[in-house]
Amino acid sequence: MGIILRYQKHKFLFDELVKRDFKQKYKRTVLGMGWSILSPLLTLLVMRLVFTQFFGRNMPHYTIYLFSGNIVMAWFKESTKQGMSSLLHNAKIFSKINVPKYLFLFSKNVSSLVNFGLTLAVYFLFCILDGITFGPHMLLLVYPIACLLVFNLGVGLVLSALYVFFRDVQYLYDVFLTLLTYLSAIFYTVDGFSPLVQNLFLLNPVYCYIKYFRVVVIDGTVPSLTFHLLCAFYAAALFLIGGIIYKKYNHKFLYYV
Repeated sequence: MGIILRYQKHKFLFDELVKRDFKQKYKRTVLGMGWSILSPLLTLLVMRLVFTQFFGRNMPHYTIYLFSGNIVMAWFKESTKQGMSSLLHNAKIFSKINVPKYLFLFSKNVSSLVNFGLTLAVYFLFCILDGITFGPHMLLLVYPIACLLVFNLGVGLVLSALYVFFRDVQYLYDVFLTLLTYLSAIFYTVDGFSPLVQNLFLLNPVYCYIKYFRVVVIDGTVPSLTFHLLCAFYAAALFLIGGIIYKKYNHKFLYYV
């Protein structure tokens, strides 16, 4: 309730931050917002050319399989990397004006959510071209999107706080993202692994959200209740951890920016 009241109080600032973030991202680019669509498409093209012969030769809807992993991972990377620097890049504002510092992080996430929405429209177009059957089950995609949004916010809260105190976080996080990409089964399947290893993949939250997309879109089925709870658990846990860190170190941020 307190967050909602604070948002209403600072709604104008929040809206301006979202507009500024969006304009800065495409400043001095010829295609502008077109890069939100073109970038994941080019990545998809490269991955399809490289990995089809190795992993997707006999897999139905391999393009959609790749695209599902690609768009979820791309959204996670964009949201968290931009969120990590949100405090430091807006230090001149909150050092002079008393505003909730998480607004800067939230504005970055709204901007990345809009980009994801544009990519998702192209994703659905590819689904149609690939013969994917659409039905009411597709509405379930709102669930992993909502969970991933909260999860991204939680990770962003943690990273942005750490980045204020330790600038090395940005380099370590790049290495971590590379490792996470390979552990998220974006271009390969986990079916060939033992049941134990397949369960170990579920320790990766991003993989869980990717898998949810694939189960709904490609398999046309509804994930189990346990899987729904697991997705919600990761989102709630990271958001809670991030909120606790922000609350604990909120008064110290001004001394390190």
